[in-house]
Amino acid sequence: MVDVADKLAYFQAITGLEDPDLCTEILQAHGWDLELAISSFTSTNNNNDADNNVPSTTTAAAADVGSSDMESSSSVSRDLFDRPDSGAGVVAAAAPGLAWKLITLPFSVISGSLGLISGAVGLGLWAAGGILSYSLGMVGLGPSAGRNGEPSARLVSVSAAAREAMDFVLVFEREYGSRRPNFVTEGFMDALQRSRNAYKLLFVYLHSPDHQDTPLFCERTLCSEVFTAFVNENFVAWGGSIRASEGFKMSNSLKASRYPFCAVVMPATNQRIALLQQIEGPKSPEEMLMILQRVLEESAPVLVAARLESEERRNNMRLREEQDAAYRAALEADQARERQRKEEQERLEREAAEAERKRKEEEDAKERAALEAAEREAALARMREEKALSLGAEPEKGPDVTQVLVRFPTGERKERRFHSTTTIQSLYDYVDSLGFLEVDTYSLVSNFPRVVYGSEKLSLSLKEAGLHPQASLFVELN
Repeated sequence: MVDVADKLAYFQAITGLEDPDLCTEILQAHGWDLELAISSFTSTNNNNDADNNVPSTTTAAAADVGSSDMESSSSVSRDLFDRPDSGAGVVAAAAPGLAWKLITLPFSVISGSLGLISGAVGLGLWAAGGILSYSLGMVGLGPSAGRNGEPSARLVSVSAAAREAMDFVLVFEREYGSRRPNFVTEGFMDALQRSRNAYKLLFVYLHSPDHQDTPLFCERTLCSEVFTAFVNENFVAWGGSIRASEGFKMSNSLKASRYPFCAVVMPATNQRIALLQQIEGPKSPEEMLMILQRVLEESAPVLVAARLESEERRNNMRLREEQDAAYRAALEADQARERQRKEEQERLEREAAEAERKRKEEEDAKERAALEAAEREAALARMREEKALSLGAEPEKGPDVTQVLVRFPTGERKERRFHSTTTIQSLYDYVDSLGFLEVDTYSLVSNFPRVVYGSEKLSLSLKEAGLHPQASLFVELN
């Protein structure tokens, strides 16, 4: 069931009453029957208006919209809101007689019944949405489940309003095409906030699908190329169907009495909005452009002032932030100097300890390097001695003895005799045993013709390799 707070807020939105105590008394007098209370209040206001017969202009009207009620902003000049030629005109007819009232009574009853039915449908949709969102929120599934498990009625209304706005745009495009004002797909209050942030006026269109003038107005005026381009460039546009909950609420808030209905509003102070212009009935694109152009020209000083005020507010905020930052910087500088003094003392102590540690590590490293070098030298000496022993004694000259000359990169030459059956590996062992090279990888190469005696030829004998009876080789470092 819709709770008391929601009923009170909805009653205030429809009736335009600001006093919550008065609204509570009215609702209590009608047993908290929202539909009955709204009907009674509307009927009473209509009777009072007919009896008093007070002239009014639409541009000076103020309408409540939920928590953001309409009012004429104090920052807007009086000429902007009190224009006798900018609204639907002045109503100044004489009060009807008793006979006329009796004649028109059946029509009034039928009209009032249709209004009640329309209001009941909108209220039913709104109440059903509230009940469903509340039920989902209770189990933690709906968008009403706020932080710490507290429901957020604000989130529910915004979500429902956005869905209605998207549905309206889809239906409008399906019926009239994609060339149209760029209606925002969000709720009215979000669209109003968007216009505030963009420093633009909000163009409002309330769509009545059943009105006979609606199709022609949408096709020839709203969707005309010139009008669409003008609205998209100079306004934030919002549209809603009066069949939907928010569109129905806006039609009551703006007191729309004739369709097609358009309005121009702007944000005002204290969460209120100012109604600058309302346009009722079919209009040509040229008429709409003249009206909107005039509203823009008259509102330009207000929008410029709002922009300048916002920039000044941002500049002041930035200045305060810079001053706060400077103070924090000075405080942090003092704290940093104290920390730096302590850190410097700790650093010196760490550096002294680190220097001592490095000195000991360097001494240990030198000792290890000297030991490793000695071990490597001893290993090389053993290797040379083993390879020299493996070569055996140098044979005497003979037909089966090969004379080999080896030239080193340093220019040194060494010559030795080998048996012709000795393998190429023995030549490498001979070179290694001399200890002239500081590298481990090298190759023995002959010049004419150039032949590299690499790893694949180590098992060949000197005779098989073509080095018998004599050969001249040089060491090529890899």
